[in-house]
Amino acid sequence: MAVAAIAEAPFHVLAVDDSVLDRKLIERLLKTSSFQVTTVDSGTKALQFLGLHAEDASISSVHADQLDVEVNVNLIITDYCMPGMTGYDLLKKIKESSSFRDIPVVIMSSENIPSRINRCLEEGANEFFLKPVRLSDMSKLKPHIMKSRCKEHSHEDQDLLSNSDTNPTNNSSSRDTITISSSNPTDHSTSDTINSSNPMDHSSSDTISSSNPTDNSSGDSSNIRKRKAADGEILPKTSRPNHS
Repeated sequence: MAVAAIAEAPFHVLAVDDSVLDRKLIERLLKTSSFQVTTVDSGTKALQFLGLHAEDASISSVHADQLDVEVNVNLIITDYCMPGMTGYDLLKKIKESSSFRDIPVVIMSSENIPSRINRCLEEGANEFFLKPVRLSDMSKLKPHIMKSRCKEHSHEDQDLLSNSDTNPTNNSSSRDTITISSSNPTDHSTSDTINSSNPMDHSSSDTISSSNPTDNSSGDSSNIRKRKAADGEILPKTSRPNHS
């Protein structure tokens, strides 16, 4: 699902070339391949478009409607030989930027010089096209863009994970608070135990009170003996006849 969403998203390519003819050609090829295209005529203006350079305020070749669009470049394709800032210099600036270093960069040149090609690839270029650029070269761009997009999503996922890792720490502290507050039932149980000891006190008092009947019974026995003694004094003694 994530790969399908990435494939359906529009790809924005920044094309940099000082030659009007080459710039028009690359723009047409990119649009034919369903890319969104922004073209500039120098490396300095490319940096201005990306927000990495502000020395030259003149950006007449960048249309106003293009500047109003939020800068979200998925790939940069640049000529190698340009006056002022070369394509190699632009490549180095891009790779030095923490915000744009993951963007794929493709170098174009009309000169097939192996040392130049190797130099650009070692600096971080993803492809090196020989001019004139052909429509078949456009199919080599999408795999680099897909890799860049996947890398961006992985970075976002890592950020989300790192943020979620910090939140459980706070939640654990809140759980500790709950655990501390949950210790109150222990106090209640203690109070219950103390209260439950009262029945034992009552039972002991009941036992003490229950001992009174015993005392009453002993009092009754002494009264009976007294009555018997009194009766013995009142009643005359009768002599029993002796039977021979």
